[in-house]
Amino acid sequence: MARICPLFSGSSGNSTYILSSEGGILIDAGASFKSLCESIEVAGGSLDTLRAVAVTHEHGDHIKGLKTLLKKTGVPIVASQKTLETLIKADLIPQDTKTLYAEQTKEICGIGIERFATSHDCEGSSGYVIKLADGKKIAVCTDLGIVTDEVRNAITGCDAVLIESNHDIEMLKRGPYPPQLKLRIMSDNGHLSNNACATELTGLLKSGTTRFILGHISKNNNLPMLALSCAKATLADIGAKNGSDYILTVAKPCSNEVTLI
Repeated sequence: MARICPLFSGSSGNSTYILSSEGGILIDAGASFKSLCESIEVAGGSLDTLRAVAVTHEHGDHIKGLKTLLKKTGVPIVASQKTLETLIKADLIPQDTKTLYAEQTKEICGIGIERFATSHDCEGSSGYVIKLADGKKIAVCTDLGIVTDEVRNAITGCDAVLIESNHDIEMLKRGPYPPQLKLRIMSDNGHLSNNACATELTGLLKSGTTRFILGHISKNNNLPMLALSCAKATLADIGAKNGSDYILTVAKPCSNEVTLI
C-alpha cells in the first residue's frame, strides 16, 4: 500500500512525499533540509529509500531545501529542461547532481514518472503522475492558473490527486494584495481558485479517482473550510458523498498526515 504525504503545502513551502515498496519520490523540496528529513521520517520513510526529487518549477517555495538535499543524498533531480536550465544557471543545485529531463524520464527504480506541463508564470512549470508497480497512479498538480487539456488528460484516471485549491475569489478580491498581484493570481498563469478546483473534481471522480487532497491553500486569500465546503458542495451536486464515494482532505502548511491508496 502506497503512502502520500504532503509534508509542506502553501505559500511558505511545498513538498509532497510518495512512498511505495519500490522506494520514495519527493516532489519539490520547499523547506529546509532538516525539516524535510524530519518530516519524511515521521511519515514512515527515510532518505536511504529516496529514489529521486521531481521539481515542478524554480520558485523559492518549491526549492528552498533542494540544493542541500541533493548534496547530502546524491539522488537525481527530475525536472523539465527549462527548469533544469534555470536551476543550473542560478547555481541552485550542486554541480555534480545527476539531472534527468522529465520530458524523457519514464521510470526510476521501478517507479514510473510522467511529466505534464502546467500553466504558471515561469517556463517549464510541471506537474507529475507517479505510477507504482501495483498499477496505482498518483498525481500532484499545483501552481497552475488553468486546467489545460494536457493537465486534464494526464490526471484523469489517477487513483489519488493532490490538486491546487489556492484561493477563494471573494477573499482575494477584498484582500490586502495590490491590484497587480491579484490579477496575476487570477490569471491563466496564476493559481486555481476553489471553484475552478471543485469543478475538476467531478470529472476526476467519474474517471475513478477516490482520493483527493486540496493543496497550496493561500494563507491570506483562503481558508481550509472554504476549500473543503466548495469541493464537497460541487461533488454533492452529482450525488457523491465524502467518506463513502471519495475521501477528501486538505494539505496543511506543515503536516505528516498520510493518505493511503
